[in-house]
Amino acid sequence: MTGYVPPARLSTPMLVFALLPVALIVLPAAAMFGGFAVPNSLVLFCLLVALMLTGMPVSIALGLTVLTFVLFMTHVPMQSVALKLFTGIEKFEIMAIPFFILAGNFLTHGGVARKMINFAVTLVGHFHGGLALAGIVACAMFALVCGSSVATVVAIGSIVLPEMVRRGYPMRFGAGVITVAGSLGILMLPSIPKVIYAIATNTSIGALFVAGLLPGTMLTTMLCVVTWHIARKHDYARMPKATWKERWNAFRESVWGLMLVVIIIGGIYSGLFTATEAAAVSAVYAFFVSTYVYKAVPLRDLMKVLLQSASMSAMLLYIITNAALFSFILTDENIPHALADWILAKDLGWIGFLLLANLMLLLAGNFMDPSSIILIMAPILYPAAIALGINAVHLGILIDVNMEVGLCHPPVGLNLYVASGISKLGITELTKAVLPWLLTMLVFLVIVTYWPWLSLVLPRALGMM
Repeated sequence: MTGYVPPARLSTPMLVFALLPVALIVLPAAAMFGGFAVPNSLVLFCLLVALMLTGMPVSIALGLTVLTFVLFMTHVPMQSVALKLFTGIEKFEIMAIPFFILAGNFLTHGGVARKMINFAVTLVGHFHGGLALAGIVACAMFALVCGSSVATVVAIGSIVLPEMVRRGYPMRFGAGVITVAGSLGILMLPSIPKVIYAIATNTSIGALFVAGLLPGTMLTTMLCVVTWHIARKHDYARMPKATWKERWNAFRESVWGLMLVVIIIGGIYSGLFTATEAAAVSAVYAFFVSTYVYKAVPLRDLMKVLLQSASMSAMLLYIITNAALFSFILTDENIPHALADWILAKDLGWIGFLLLANLMLLLAGNFMDPSSIILIMAPILYPAAIALGINAVHLGILIDVNMEVGLCHPPVGLNLYVASGISKLGITELTKAVLPWLLTMLVFLVIVTYWPWLSLVLPRALGMM
């Protein structure tokens, strides 16, 4: 029949948009007027999930959830919400976030990554899959000074991947290695997710920074072993073994970047500055090295780096502000402590609780970015963890490793999309490529979860706990 137009199929976002106004009216009204009993916590989380299913940014979904809940479900005055918008980002520790972002951008553009790659090649280039191994080691080195997994993938991947292809490595192999190794950026010394967790739970930032060193070293070793095994099986290229003089020269060239590790740990441990002030020192030092030592960021490009950093900082601070509102409502409704009481009543024990926490975090990693997950989940998991005798620093590293896993698989794994842009591989193909290293990371997650000593030994040895 001519002129017939088949009816359009409703997508999930369209259905949610259609039903959302009904939910916003019916659920609160039912709770207010006694049609049936609806737990406030259920309404709160249903609204949040419904808004996120529409494709709405998490930060806006958090804000709208809070406003709707306050208007219909509580007697909290609107003035308190306005006040919380400002007090939520008044904490001094939040200043660490824009400073670490700025330091990471200077290091990414400043030639530091290339020097570290050259040094890593002299160390491990002569093994099977030497260039891939060098990429992992370089990611670990860059992670020690950067604090961002995406920046690590960009800085190392954009240099290593083309060189690997030129030397005969399959692009799938190289992209899989760098995608997962780049996640070390949030586990090693400085880390933006660690700062966010510290803000959400009032945990020591310095202790969290240092706590990631041993787990990060172990994960680096595990990834290297898997890479070497695959490279040996397929007889991938090896590079000539470097002499000790070549290694020394490469180290001298990379030492300016690596010195940032000494500055951060030394400054915090000696009491010269706090972890937040260390972020400011890192930004100034990274600017000096990038502009005046390696001369890779001329002064005319300074404004570009500053604008990129300001844009990323504004995005994160907007998420933090709305998450602070959400946390305020959670606390006002006593949801975290009620959940802690429920978990204790179920007698899961610390082993069962950590398994449940991992499952919740891995599930959340399918829908949200790390910052949003930490800001929503940390205040919920923290009271139960403390009640079960789990150390707050150990919980922070556990959450951090879960965020690493989430960065490396679809649908919202940022590392995947960045590596896809560099390698020109499709997301589906890249997802298959990362599987050996992703499975390795899941094994590592189990180790970190049930071996607290690995995360806590260094902070305790340095007197940070």
